[in-house]
Amino acid sequence: MKKIDEMLRTLELWLKDSEQQSMHASVIAKLLKKIKKQDDTKFFEYLKKIPTDILGDVLLELPEKIKDEAITHLPAEKLGFAVEALESDDATDLIQDIGDIDEEKSENVIASLDEEDQDDIEKLLQYSDSQAGAYMQTEVFDATLDENIENAITRLKILKNSDELENIHNVFIVDDEHHLMGAISLEDLITLDFSTTFQSILSSGDYQTQKARSIDPIEDVAHTFEQFDLNAIAIVDWENKLVGRITADDIIDVIEELATDQIYSMAGVDEDTEYEENLKMVTYRRGSWLFVNLLTAIAASFVISMFDETLQAFIPLAILMPIVASMGGNSGTQTLTVMVRQMALGDIDTENAKDAITKEIIVSLLNGVLFAFIMGIVAFVWFDNIMLGVVIGLAMVINMLTAGIFGAIVPLLLKKFGIDPAIGSTVVLTTATDMIGFFAFLALSQAILL
Repeated sequence: MKKIDEMLRTLELWLKDSEQQSMHASVIAKLLKKIKKQDDTKFFEYLKKIPTDILGDVLLELPEKIKDEAITHLPAEKLGFAVEALESDDATDLIQDIGDIDEEKSENVIASLDEEDQDDIEKLLQYSDSQAGAYMQTEVFDATLDENIENAITRLKILKNSDELENIHNVFIVDDEHHLMGAISLEDLITLDFSTTFQSILSSGDYQTQKARSIDPIEDVAHTFEQFDLNAIAIVDWENKLVGRITADDIIDVIEELATDQIYSMAGVDEDTEYEENLKMVTYRRGSWLFVNLLTAIAASFVISMFDETLQAFIPLAILMPIVASMGGNSGTQTLTVMVRQMALGDIDTENAKDAITKEIIVSLLNGVLFAFIMGIVAFVWFDNIMLGVVIGLAMVINMLTAGIFGAIVPLLLKKFGIDPAIGSTVVLTTATDMIGFFAFLALSQAILL
């Protein structure tokens, strides 16, 4: 109990003087998550004490399952104040989370917001989770061509002091119809002549900006951030009118989410399951994936059973057989990981897929030959049978080549058919390397050794 008492004291001290003692929302969320693991009652008690000006940020930092429970227990009125304090992109995310739990509560929260906030949320809700528009903020700092720098900076001060804007990196320049004309970083802005208009600045220098359309895939926007080391990017509609911006902190979350999904998918689990406290549910979800692997293992065992007489006649085969499967599986996993990762980053497309496949197959073949030679010598020295060394060497070349082919081609084929490569590739690869590896090793043994 000592540990939870310390966490509660930390929150108590902050709550007594939250205006003077700053604490990031992620730190508060981390404390609440730890408290919940030990005491549900205390968790909800202190959750309701969190000031509404930071409550929304705290909720968004909580794991999905805990956030859902928190939303259920908080009244619509308090959630409304929490949403109102958020920027438009985060406000929309929280509204969606509330709607997933309680549609009526979500409608009540939206109804409590002012008309401008309602319009912003309604616009952002039109985009799917895969589109850039779903991640943008409608709050931007823009200036017209005929405005001078001094006036723009004065406006920025007012907007910042009134908490209408935060995390500003650029001023976006627009024409009278709000078409995006360019952007200037605040770092450059303060070095320019304050009496100069933005029209003059754009005509005298290169202030073009990276931009993305609101319907662009968010993965493409993330790649643009990485390629150009951006802090923020302008989001435009189909007419090139400025509609919002996406900042680096949101893109970091996107990249982390994509990487997390990829890792969990390749292991056959998901993030929500790992925060699930119901052991039956966790066991069921993991078990369903393990059941698929069990079927592939049975298939591999069936291949082995076809050569039971061969194994009985030559015991060393049973000793060496796992090595063939293990090397093929590990080689395939290397290839698979590289391919899936490069596909996720957009480095592999239809134009260069052939080169990527060829490279991975050649690497697998070269490694197969190298380790076949090493293992052939080991088998010969171990069992004093040179032909056994030849058999395992040939089997390893075949299996590692198979692993390279399947590891390189299967993710591309699955993606072509609309299947997540990170989820399906591992099962196909494991089945192929086990069955082909065992069959090659035992069939060669039967033909050469017996």
